[in-house]
Amino acid sequence: MSQIFHRSANTLFRLALIAIVVVGGFLGWLVYVGQSSDYVTGAFVAVEQPIQFSHERHVAGNGIDCRYCHTSVEDSSFAGIPPTKTCMNCHSQIFSTSPFLEPVRASFRDNRSLEWTRVHDLPDFVYFNHSIHVSKGVGCSTCHGRVDLMPLMWQVSSLQMQWCLDCHRNPERYVRPRNKVFQMDYQPPSDQLALGLKLVSEYKIQRLTDCWTCHR
Repeated sequence: MSQIFHRSANTLFRLALIAIVVVGGFLGWLVYVGQSSDYVTGAFVAVEQPIQFSHERHVAGNGIDCRYCHTSVEDSSFAGIPPTKTCMNCHSQIFSTSPFLEPVRASFRDNRSLEWTRVHDLPDFVYFNHSIHVSKGVGCSTCHGRVDLMPLMWQVSSLQMQWCLDCHRNPERYVRPRNKVFQMDYQPPSDQLALGLKLVSEYKIQRLTDCWTCHR
């Protein structure tokens, strides 16, 4: 009986198997990288708002502390969106006739809230509490970036689980003294790990990585 397949068929078959594994692995890596890309996570994309509020102007330019507008950030799971009355505390006197701020004045006159678009929007199945992070020495800029340099608002982090776990597993790399939490231009010292380990102990920070910590 004559041979059906040429001897080279064995070699070709082995090469085909190797190619399938290599290409499959490459495609898997590509999907993984793609899911973490800024294109998917929405990082560094300015979010359109009813009024293009400039944190750069208000924080860096005017020196307004985060807590003036985000009043509940130290006591609640939510940082809080300021009511229009907070805006009008200043803008009833400053730029009080500016056409650009007419939506703010209309909101105040009509007692109708401005519909801001959430920038850092976690999935509904994720539990996050601002107050516990603030009390443990996690700075605003650690998660939100240099908001004081943003003329428009965008997220700078992926907000994906791996990003959260990196901090939960290694809090000493990121924590800072509590009195520096709201300092936007804070720079970690050269001995950050030594300081971080000290603060982890002092603030009783736990390395919480159980699923139920965030998924409740």
